[in-house]
Amino acid sequence: MPFTGKATYSAGATLPEIVEDVADIVSIVSPYETPLLDHLGEPHRAATSTVHEWLEDTLLPNTDTIDWTFTNPTTETDFDVLNGSRFRVGDVIQGQDSREVMLVTAVSGDTLTVTRGYGSTTAEALADTQTLHIIGNAALEGDDKPAVRFTNRVRAANYTQIFTASVEVSGSQLAARQHALRDELDYQKQERLRELLRDLENCVINGVAANTTPQGSSSVRRTMNGIVQTIGTNVFAPGVGGFPQGGGGGNDELTEELINTALRNIWEQSSSRIDTIVVNGLQKRRINSFITSSRGYDAADTRFRDQVSTYESDFGVCRVVLSRWAPRDAVLLLDSSRIDVLPLAGRSFHYKPLAATGDSDTGQLIGEYTLEMRNENAHGLIHDLAVS
Repeated sequence: MPFTGKATYSAGATLPEIVEDVADIVSIVSPYETPLLDHLGEPHRAATSTVHEWLEDTLLPNTDTIDWTFTNPTTETDFDVLNGSRFRVGDVIQGQDSREVMLVTAVSGDTLTVTRGYGSTTAEALADTQTLHIIGNAALEGDDKPAVRFTNRVRAANYTQIFTASVEVSGSQLAARQHALRDELDYQKQERLRELLRDLENCVINGVAANTTPQGSSSVRRTMNGIVQTIGTNVFAPGVGGFPQGGGGGNDELTEELINTALRNIWEQSSSRIDTIVVNGLQKRRINSFITSSRGYDAADTRFRDQVSTYESDFGVCRVVLSRWAPRDAVLLLDSSRIDVLPLAGRSFHYKPLAATGDSDTGQLIGEYTLEMRNENAHGLIHDLAVS
């Protein structure tokens, strides 16, 4: 027999008699994660000026390049190099990919005089633009001290960038009961802070300082240089400057050969050990595909795995960090020990209450940060990769 008494469905079109059933949770789907900042961790110090500087130094170079067109490349004993000041009498040198060893007997400007086939090695043809390696210097016993040589420390700099957002909630809104919230003002603070942290990671990767007056003025906003903008030495593109072509039939897709070649080039000219690879989702899938052809399964396996979280090579063990803020066509190769995201002293993210001008609570979330990326040639960037 059907029910004929009072029921919820008979309480009117909008159910005015029934207490609302609203879950005590607010669900957010907008991206706000900061995987690179999480990986780098908290800095142990702060910047103390809006123009943040640090010192970098190098050792005396032990390589140079031949700058000479040879008439008799296997017998000539005098030839020019690009930087004669790198050589001293008594240097034992060797050409790139050559077994011949030579002894420098005189240096005049950029001109070297050498003994060919030193130590019974066989003379081989030298060539213009060939790299010369200085194996070491042999001093005479009891000789005077050599001429003093040294390098000068240089300053590198970046600029702090202010991140800010306003919060304002009316007195009535604060007094009213809220679904899933105890304090509307606190909720707004959390939302704006998530947005600012998201923007900070994006700027750490992609930020660019102003061309003129980068320190800022009353009309020029101060912005930081990010990782992509800072890297200038080890910038690689498939098929450019001797760098290998990408995969995919010339479509320049990311391959293991490209990553390995970039890691090797960085290792050859710096003491850096790349430990972090930062990529967007598309290039992360390319890295995952490196192991596709060699993956094996047992008959009892019911789980399919297709993820590379660590890439181990001869030139470093790299954690692969997936960041949606990384450029889609690029791979960042980083030495995380040389990167810090620093707040200006006393200016890490905080909430500053502002004087109320009416029936509301008003405040401002403020943070000021900069990127300290030491020795930019210790890092690398592969770009112009296929994005489809």
